[in-house]
Amino acid sequence: MTKKVRVRFAPSPTGPLHIGGVRTALFNYLFAKKHHGDFILRIEDTDQNRFVEGAEQYIIDSLNWCGIPFDEGPSSPTTKGNTLGKYGPYRQSERKHLYKKFAEDLIEQGKAYYAFDTAEKLDFHRKDHESKGKTFIYNWHNRLKLDNSLSLMPEEVQKRIAKGEDYVIRFLTPPDQKLQLKDIIRGDIEIDSNTLDDKVLFKSDGMPTYHLANIVDDHLMEISHVIRGEEWLPSLALHQQLYDAFGWEAPQFAHLPLIMKPVGKGKLSKRDGEKGGFPVFPLSWNDSVGYREAGYFPEAVVNFLALLGWNPGTEQELFTLEELVDSFSLVRVNKSGARFDPDKTKWYNQQYMHQKDDAVLAEQFQIYLAEKGITTKSKDYVQKAVSLVKDRATFVSDFWELGDYFFLAPTEYDEKSIKKQWKDDTKDIMQKLASFIGGIADFSSENIELEVKKWISEKDLSFGKVMPPLRLILVGDMKGPHIFDIMELIGKEESLGRINKAISELA
Repeated sequence: MTKKVRVRFAPSPTGPLHIGGVRTALFNYLFAKKHHGDFILRIEDTDQNRFVEGAEQYIIDSLNWCGIPFDEGPSSPTTKGNTLGKYGPYRQSERKHLYKKFAEDLIEQGKAYYAFDTAEKLDFHRKDHESKGKTFIYNWHNRLKLDNSLSLMPEEVQKRIAKGEDYVIRFLTPPDQKLQLKDIIRGDIEIDSNTLDDKVLFKSDGMPTYHLANIVDDHLMEISHVIRGEEWLPSLALHQQLYDAFGWEAPQFAHLPLIMKPVGKGKLSKRDGEKGGFPVFPLSWNDSVGYREAGYFPEAVVNFLALLGWNPGTEQELFTLEELVDSFSLVRVNKSGARFDPDKTKWYNQQYMHQKDDAVLAEQFQIYLAEKGITTKSKDYVQKAVSLVKDRATFVSDFWELGDYFFLAPTEYDEKSIKKQWKDDTKDIMQKLASFIGGIADFSSENIELEVKKWISEKDLSFGKVMPPLRLILVGDMKGPHIFDIMELIGKEESLGRINKAISELA
């Protein structure tokens, strides 16, 4: 019987979710849905010293905003034990009663041991090794010389534990083994066990380390595939050994490539975003603006993240979430890091802008207009304005810069354009044009264009004498869509008011 696909995204609530973490969640989600499996959120909060209030809710909100919600996980950060799914609780801090038993099972099997070394003593060994140009590794070559249950008599060990002396539980790494590891993305990997240290599995504060909790939870939650970032690749040897030590079937592993800086060297960081003026978090966090608040559509964020390190094998660049699910394969995930391209992320947003319904964009833009105190324009009016400028926009906020003249008459005019377009006879031409426009009954764009062009021909004028100054008058600059579309939308009265105002001011 084929094991059901169950994957988990397991972030630590130590701050905002980096965009790289979102990509890890996305790849887990796509893989799960491709194989009709489950996508699980597990909060790995064993390190209580680094816990940040609000970080768990931020993670949940980020996944929901991206449209990749989890099937199982904590349903609310504020209530203990609450879950969506039968494998909970989904916070490691609420599962801590489970882990010590598993650590002690390994001790009973001779696969782990108690270690009483103090932080000061370990620090002494590290510095001593550094002074000799060496690296201190707690493992097979020195473990019998250190303060642990391997070097002490059993009676002494029990006596020290009974006295309440601090200890950790370390994994007993077998020496002289060539570990054969498998990774879906990176293929076969061989590790010499002599190079590995005896990692701490259980800490003196009564909490497990990431390594033990991770393995135990993945086993108890029946995780079939572990899809995580490349930074966890060095832990693969230990994790595989732990599965072997417990006698459990290990999940299949896949380690995703890093998201690199725009320059291509080094992992993408918050500082890169601050320096380059682009977000690195899905939602705003403190003083850092997120993709949502910067005006990105969640579909665009998901689309560009999917193609950071994954190649569909075709030239297609725009994917719906359903198309991503259908196309996704871990085999087509790259081994090498994926360079982050801020301009490409904007391009994706622009493509989704073009696909959006004008009514939806107008609704979003009305919120922006209200912040500027503009509330008198109907939704239908705003929608028509949006339809005229959206092809040039990347974000909804761009609509204002591209089309503010639909909502406010120009209060000033571009100086360069005035010098170029306003000639000695322009005032007289504009006065006559205003008189003519006042007599046009059908003020539709098509009819205005027909009538004005006919008038220009009858007056034996060049279009350059009329059209550029008219645009300058109505817009305040030489920008904007078809001039007659502008006139139709703002209406005859407003068009004439702007012409007469400009004649007075520019004369």
